[in-house]
Amino acid sequence: MSLSIRNQLSGTVTASTPGEVMATVKIRLTGGQNLTAAITREAAEELGLAAGTAVHALVKSTEVSLATAPVDGLSIRNQLPGMISDIATGGAMAAVRISVEGADLTAVITNDAVTDLGLTTGIPVVALIKSTEVSLATV
Repeated sequence: MSLSIRNQLSGTVTASTPGEVMATVKIRLTGGQNLTAAITREAAEELGLAAGTAVHALVKSTEVSLATAPVDGLSIRNQLPGMISDIATGGAMAAVRISVEGADLTAVITNDAVTDLGLTTGIPVVALIKSTEVSLATV
């Protein structure tokens, strides 16, 4: 199956904590970073997610925000440091490609955000991803 989701990160489940409706799933990405996904308990059970399960974490590029440094005091669980490798701008929006350890991410943000943050190729950034915006697929 081919997907339009640009961000597909490989990893292994390190822990799965079920709740009444939702489960949190912790993943160690191929590059060594940690990622947390919040998915329905039913989905976690159907996928058989347990420590050691190989997964792909899927994140739409419109759900990736960028910061120019790590952010403290933030509820967003996933902060992946990387380096901007490319910026493609359009009429109102820009696709920013970020190289993170072991993978590439794409963030679609406004051109104004690119300008306000002073984003250019080669500078370090932190990709911010809410755990509720991470979908999982088993390998």
